Amino acid sequence: MPEKYKAPSQTTIGHVHLKVSNLERALMFYRDLLGFEVTERMGNSAVFLSAGGYHHHIGLNTWHSEDAPKAAPTGVGLYHVAILYPTRKDLAEILQRLRNSNYPLTGAADHGVSEAIYLDDPDGNGVELYHDRPREQWPKKPDGSLQMFTRRLDLEDLLKEINNK
Repeated sequence: MPEKYKAPSQTTIGHVHLKVSNLERALMFYRDLLGFEVTERMGNSAVFLSAGGYHHHIGLNTWHSEDAPKAAPTGVGLYHVAILYPTRKDLAEILQRLRNSNYPLTGAADHGVSEAIYLDDPDGNGVELYHDRPREQWPKKPDGSLQMFTRRLDLEDLLKEINNK
């Protein structure tokens, strides 16, 4: 076997492309609620959205899924897509937006390296909204490797970020 390959450290996940059952309903979630901007629309079958002018972070299509049932919670497939917010305050602001819209959460967690809130999109796809703590604050084992965990995230404490300057 050839020597072990290691992806370059600058490698990132560029976008996620989701099959949805109803394009307009998906747009109400990703565009109207989460705030992503439409960069391109392909008729009534596909839309590409982004934050900050990138060509697209999220693709939505109905090519093989129009009017299909929600994603099954069991079985193989996408567990969730994770959307990284730049700051804790940004995460607090989207949490407040979700609360104001009475959009249901499926969970919230402190993972040591990050704080996250979880929900499902209208098609049952899992969505994680999170922010990373600075690397120097990440919990480590004695050997220096990561020691992530899952603990309860105090949502009320998170929301205090909105009023902090």
